[in-house]
Amino acid sequence: MTQHITITEVAKAAGVSVTTVSRILNGHYEKMRPATRRRVEKTIRNLNFVPTASAQRLRQTQSYVIGILVGDISNPFSSLLAKGIDDVLQGAGYDILLMNTSNSIDTEARALERLYQQRVDGIIVQPDSRQFSQYELAIKNKLPLVVVDREVDDQPQTIGKVTSANRDACYRLGRILSQRGYNNILTISAHYAEASGQIPRIAGLKLAAEDNGLSYHNIETRGHNRRWLAKTFFKQFNALGGRTAVVSLMGPVLFDLLSIFKDLNLTFPTDLGLVSFDDWEWSQYVGDGIFLLKQDMELMGNIAANKLLTQIKKGDNTSSTTFLPVEIVARHSL
Repeated sequence: MTQHITITEVAKAAGVSVTTVSRILNGHYEKMRPATRRRVEKTIRNLNFVPTASAQRLRQTQSYVIGILVGDISNPFSSLLAKGIDDVLQGAGYDILLMNTSNSIDTEARALERLYQQRVDGIIVQPDSRQFSQYELAIKNKLPLVVVDREVDDQPQTIGKVTSANRDACYRLGRILSQRGYNNILTISAHYAEASGQIPRIAGLKLAAEDNGLSYHNIETRGHNRRWLAKTFFKQFNALGGRTAVVSLMGPVLFDLLSIFKDLNLTFPTDLGLVSFDDWEWSQYVGDGIFLLKQDMELMGNIAANKLLTQIKKGDNTSSTTFLPVEIVARHSL
């Protein structure tokens, strides 16, 4: 049986050293005769030998595995981020260990501990905690680390970060709303994680409202169902005078809003303006299209992976911050 075959037995059957077998298993063929490689690979096949992951890690200085932590794997936003990371790492010969933290600081802490135990070569994290102490052990162990999407309040400037220019984009949106004659901004948020990407978005819109003479209001939906949101939205919307622009601060919230608007017989842009962050290409088919603030999550993943690879190559976990622009896609819902 496969599990009874050891690397020592493979080496003996092939007439080579254990080191030679290990090098072949790990893809290191430098200065090796092609005939030797063919003989060892044939022996491996004949014996049905499959090395365990833990044994491979013990025989090499690198695991060629990168740990990826995302807040919610069911969110297409996180899936696109992971795809962007994997596209780069796979080409560089690395596998990814993707872990879902469920937007929980405690779950994230346990996941980080597992990654340390797995001896991964680096970590890319979409953080749940706003405190960098959650990730300091990686730095103490000189493990390459890149933070993506969300911002950690006290993150050292020397630690890699890739995020979108959310605050700036929302400030620009506020000016657009003012120019189009809106009087009120009503945002709908869902802070599932402490380090939510919605925090800088709210900050940008609040500042824009102050600077342009608009009123600003927010409805936080976490812990509430769609019925509660419908009731709360109806009350808040009717209390506002003038024209109101409703802003969905994350893609999944938009589904709830569209259902509520239908139930309340509200149309956009006639009864209200509608803006959303991210839609994964489908909202262009809703009415005459929904006005978007759009992030390139695959590009964010690409850049994060390249930052991590640079750290690994240099043997130095210092890096830089990259802010990606948020694209404003003007459509007819405003």
